[in-house]
Amino acid sequence: MRPYTAILIVPTGVGAAIGGYAGDAIPVARTLAQVCDRLITHPNVLNGASLYWNIPNAFYVEGYGLDKFAAGDWGLRPVRNNKVGLLLDQGIEPDLLLRHLQAADAARATLGLTITDYVITDTPLNVELRTSASGASWGTIGNPDSLLRGAEKLIQKTGAEAIAVVARFPDDMDEDAVQNYRQGKGVDPLAGAEAVISHLLVRNLQIPCAHSPALASAPPYPDLAPRSAAEELGYTFLPSVLVGLSRAPQFIVEKQLFTSYQDDIWADQIDAAIVPANACGGSALLSLSQSQCQIITVKDNKTQIQVPAQPLGIKSIQVNSYLEAVGLLLALKAGINPNALVNHQ
Repeated sequence: MRPYTAILIVPTGVGAAIGGYAGDAIPVARTLAQVCDRLITHPNVLNGASLYWNIPNAFYVEGYGLDKFAAGDWGLRPVRNNKVGLLLDQGIEPDLLLRHLQAADAARATLGLTITDYVITDTPLNVELRTSASGASWGTIGNPDSLLRGAEKLIQKTGAEAIAVVARFPDDMDEDAVQNYRQGKGVDPLAGAEAVISHLLVRNLQIPCAHSPALASAPPYPDLAPRSAAEELGYTFLPSVLVGLSRAPQFIVEKQLFTSYQDDIWADQIDAAIVPANACGGSALLSLSQSQCQIITVKDNKTQIQVPAQPLGIKSIQVNSYLEAVGLLLALKAGINPNALVNHQ
């Protein structure tokens, strides 16, 4: 019998009550991974700044790559260990740059990760942050060509198989938005711009990539929400990105050009997808809804956007919480009709 495979999606930059902060969906991923054989998810779920958790049967897939995978265009090939290249924004100040290089050294020495030499972009990336009318965050890169040149240099000169990119993010962020986020009631102001950076790299290079923002240190904040606290632990968010990329599956971009392996994963093998109830408009979910994949929507995970499944014609089972989703997944994996577990009197 083939492995039972699920996808956990918590969209980036939409203020999800669970998964919209500093890796606060990791407990969800850890639990779901116990009731399925393979769990596919993305950096927004598994990156907890300086915190991370190695889930052996979880696959760390960047959002654009996840969209291509769900559409059936790309496959996923599990790996034991990637050579991770480090790409640093020229706009990062010397002291802050040194902090990130030391974090990479720590990951080599303490975690045994394979990290190649680093490359600094030939011009500052000039990231700018934006907020949409819905409240979702996004952003722009002033010099995307410099980002791509640096990444290509990492691949060609260091043999990098995955890329961790660190861009300097602006200090003049909306103070109200930052305070709301630190109090656990707002949208992550960085997340949308981070997704733009990683999407650009994966679309052009077709290898695993993820982003870590470089930020000036902020003074301690007394009313910090636990969900945001992981971002206050150190000078860099790089550790969780390096850990995730070290075992991120490689993309199979043209099936006919690759030797097929038993462990390769394709979209038609996905049994279930779990997503917040009002965040059903993403490309990956729309693709999966056209397949035999069971869509599970979670009511409790509120977001700033209102895109439920039903108006989109997506057939789903709605549950109240991730705890309920765990029970539903377990029944589906066991081949049991979930309705047999409900008192209909």
